[in-house]
Amino acid sequence: MSPEQITQVRNYLCSRFGTEGITIKPRKVADSVEVYLNDEILGLLYIDNEDPNDISYDLNISILQQDLDDHA
Repeated sequence: MSPEQITQVRNYLCSRFGTEGITIKPRKVADSVEVYLNDEILGLLYIDNEDPNDISYDLNISILQQDLDDHA
């Protein structure tokens, strides 16, 4: 993902979730980035840019049962 795409997606996520606590960090692989919420990893964001006229992003959030049990 380009720096411009990362900025656009971060601004969108901050707006949608109502927080400025979202950070996006590049990974070693070019097709995805790590999304953090308040310094805790939230998930991975993948880009589908095979068709430059139809770019989409997929946010994959994994929730561990242990995390749910800790907040019960």
